[in-house]
Amino acid sequence: MCRPGGGSSDVQWCFSQVKGAIDDDVAEADIISTVEFNHTGELLATGDKGGRVVIFQQEPESKNQPQCRGEYNVYSTFQSHEPEFDYLKSLEIEEKINKIRWLPQKNAAQFLLSTNDKTIKLWKISERDKRPEGYNLKEEDGRYRDPNTVTTLRVPIFRPMDLMVEASPRRVFANAHTYHINSIAVNSDYETYLSADDLRINLWHLEITDRSFNIVDIKPANMEELTEVITAAEFHPNQCNTFVYSSSKGTIRMCDMRASALCDKHAKMFEEPEDPNNRSFFSEIISSISDVKFSHSGRYMMTRDYLSVKIWDLNMETRPVETYQVHEYLRSKLCSLYENDCIFDKFECCWNGNDSVVMTGSYNNFFRMFDRGYRQDVTLEASRENSKPRSVLKPRKVSTGGKRKKDEISVDSLDFNKKILHTAWHPLDNIIAVATTNNLYIFQEKLN
Repeated sequence: MCRPGGGSSDVQWCFSQVKGAIDDDVAEADIISTVEFNHTGELLATGDKGGRVVIFQQEPESKNQPQCRGEYNVYSTFQSHEPEFDYLKSLEIEEKINKIRWLPQKNAAQFLLSTNDKTIKLWKISERDKRPEGYNLKEEDGRYRDPNTVTTLRVPIFRPMDLMVEASPRRVFANAHTYHINSIAVNSDYETYLSADDLRINLWHLEITDRSFNIVDIKPANMEELTEVITAAEFHPNQCNTFVYSSSKGTIRMCDMRASALCDKHAKMFEEPEDPNNRSFFSEIISSISDVKFSHSGRYMMTRDYLSVKIWDLNMETRPVETYQVHEYLRSKLCSLYENDCIFDKFECCWNGNDSVVMTGSYNNFFRMFDRGYRQDVTLEASRENSKPRSVLKPRKVSTGGKRKKDEISVDSLDFNKKILHTAWHPLDNIIAVATTNNLYIFQEKLN
């Protein structure tokens, strides 16, 4: 399945690395809450419920083994957000990182946006491998010298030192959201970005922290009339005036910021009529969209609801052009999934580098890939049991009843506590990152 330069159905995925502790006892703070590659794929960032951001850097390829891609090793770890308390509303604000978005690199430093429920921060990640020495008015330990003791003039010089990676907050964008932030998206002009909560979307300039423009507001005058909330928002990859937002009712609205300052009237609305045969008590819950992503080309848009992934052509609003069932075998289990709250899980989805394959997570640490050109799909598992270096992942199959074949796993034995909500695909290569609770798995295409 899938080759970066074009569709080919013979890709084999193999284990590369796993990050994180092996313990069965998982600390709440260590649960991974977001995963994101930068624009080149050289850096991979994860955020967790403890407010930390960990950045991994890909090592250069070995000259002795050119077919072996460089591994990802820890580059920088920093505390992005701390727990806070809103005294006006008597509410605790969690430190959990909801989203990370990289900015394209413009100089030696890297920049990323990270957000918790209320506050967005712009971080600068920079390297230092030299230090200045030989000041006239300062000792090497930083103490100031008495100017009267200075008898000669020295020219300070830079001396090599061990590489240090520093993360420093350059901007803090706060106090603009009444409800919890669920999305941030950088615009293709790379000067502005949007942030979305349950009822509003704000537009920010990256240089201005004390004000933002409200561009969508769906809050009714009477909150008892509230029928839907915003679940995700995303900017178009190359049209800086266009963005979309999805709702808990399963609709996606596309807005054009050239039309008016407040985009309450959408330019397009994408919605699929409900199949009356599948109507049930849970229909509204499972139709809620948990993620929306534009293809790199900007022609298509992918949405993820509880049971399926849909691909929409931006020129056709009436129905998706492709629908992929992620775990249709769970339709008969919706009652128990509702009772254990799993039905409210928010699965993300991602495209590969050339938009030919899409990927999303499932339960039992399974994740699914759908090859759009070959109309093939595969279920793979992130597990320590097959974590020998370069071991090939075997496709998994779920038995839905009747006689179970040898390699199949029964629906009833799926572990709903093991789930893959967050996945990311390298923008140029067949390298994927998959987050299971507190572990980050990295898989890559097997190269012969």
